[in-house]
Amino acid sequence: MSIFTGQNLLEFSDQFKTDLDCKKYLSMIKDKTAYKCLKCGHSAYQRKADFSRQCNVCNHRESSTANTLFHKVKFGLRKAFFMCFEMSTTTKSLSASYMAVRFGVTESTARMFMHKVREAMSSSGNNPMDGIVHVDEFVLGGKEETKTGRSYDAKKKKAVIAVQLTEDGKVKRMYAMKIEDFSAESLQYIFVNHISRDAKVVTDKWRGYRPIAKAYDITQIESNNGLNFKALHTMIHQVKSWLRTTYFWVSHHNLNRYFNEFCFRINRSQNKNTIFNNLITKMVNKNKIYQSELVSS
Repeated sequence: MSIFTGQNLLEFSDQFKTDLDCKKYLSMIKDKTAYKCLKCGHSAYQRKADFSRQCNVCNHRESSTANTLFHKVKFGLRKAFFMCFEMSTTTKSLSASYMAVRFGVTESTARMFMHKVREAMSSSGNNPMDGIVHVDEFVLGGKEETKTGRSYDAKKKKAVIAVQLTEDGKVKRMYAMKIEDFSAESLQYIFVNHISRDAKVVTDKWRGYRPIAKAYDITQIESNNGLNFKALHTMIHQVKSWLRTTYFWVSHHNLNRYFNEFCFRINRSQNKNTIFNNLITKMVNKNKIYQSELVSS
């Protein structure tokens, strides 16, 4: 079975006509990694008609969805594939209420599965940003009327963003993540997770970046009301507008998953031809996640 390429919905529908077609696709991806029986640890298996794998020693059978983010999908694997296709290829904002109507599931079911997809959209961290990288922080929830600069209001959601620029100053890649505060202790994680030590990092003159400059090549300049960081502030505006206009409310617990979705589409905008296969591969390679992990306490 060949990988699906492109964004044509009719071609996608033709390739994935049944749940069995989807199981076959998952098994093709699983076969690219070494098999190890979960019960006895043996490495040899037989492929069954439903594309599950059965251990040659203890006969333990593993479904094509087992130990993936498709684990125990109750509304049908084909619907799940279509939701992944929609989330990976669309340029529109997708809410849980929209997906619920479009695919005939409850809003709660759509929201939980979309969070699983967002989990898969997270970066592997294997290809950190290099070259010129601009970094800044922002707040979700609006500015305080009588105050300029950073807000320390505990109720507001705080985040940090890093943007890798091309030679002509356009956005090549970006990552955003939630932070608890604007301290170096919080800000350092976007450097550790997403920025190469070889990158030329530029920030404003916030003192929280000074300790990080011991490990990274950081140049601090005046922000000039954002004029010195035009591409960076454009992305901040876009991600804030996307969250504000698409979702009624975004929990702090799942904020990073929403950032995953936004950055995934931006970072793979030049590779739309294989973006669906890329997402499904990430869904397979991620460990299963339970609903309790997706709901904030």
